[in-house]
Amino acid sequence: MSASRRCLCCVKYLMFVFNLIFWLGGCGLFGVGVWLSFTQSEFSSLPLSFPSLSAANLLLVAGGVTMVTGFLGCLGALKEQRCLLMTFFVILLLLVLTEVTLTLVLHIFHNELDTKAQDELKKGMKDYLTDEGLKKSWDNVQKMFKCCGVTSKTDWYLVINGTLPYSCCSGGMDQCVEEWTEPCYQKARQWLLDNILSVLVFGVCIGIVQILALIFSLLMYCQILRAEKYLD
Repeated sequence: MSASRRCLCCVKYLMFVFNLIFWLGGCGLFGVGVWLSFTQSEFSSLPLSFPSLSAANLLLVAGGVTMVTGFLGCLGALKEQRCLLMTFFVILLLLVLTEVTLTLVLHIFHNELDTKAQDELKKGMKDYLTDEGLKKSWDNVQKMFKCCGVTSKTDWYLVINGTLPYSCCSGGMDQCVEEWTEPCYQKARQWLLDNILSVLVFGVCIGIVQILALIFSLLMYCQILRAEKYLD
């Protein structure tokens, strides 16, 4: 076996291993997204701007794309086809650039995004008395997180004529005597941060694997070109 062929085999199996890890990582992200979706199913009628719901959808999409891309990379490595490798490289490069852009946007504009999400949730509260599904979702949220309103309990005053819903009460009574004082948006956001930290660390590890997969796919593409020239 020539040195060029041995080098190609080495890169091939390294790329396969990294893409297998990448694919498994995608399965993990998708699984966490499914878990979050089931956990939040009791308040699925809320707008998707609610922190835990938006995180669940984001993880489902990211996990699905990662699984498909990882499978494509494994197939390209085993088949040693330049077309598959280049397709994998382009898709993965776009995915990495999208992730970096999204991270920067979330970091730079997090205050504006929070404000917009809170405004959307407040607008949705207006249908509390007429939409049974929305009413049930808000009641479940407030009982689960022991909170009241989006940013303050006063968010309900314009919705229910200066009163609060029973789910704002610690005793669950029709008329509130002692109500929860913490806002739901911040409590849900904090709950998400407390539970998603390990996922973020996992995501950083996946990012490193993505960079390595990009390098190995490019190396393998070049090695295949060299091998083809050598055979010619």
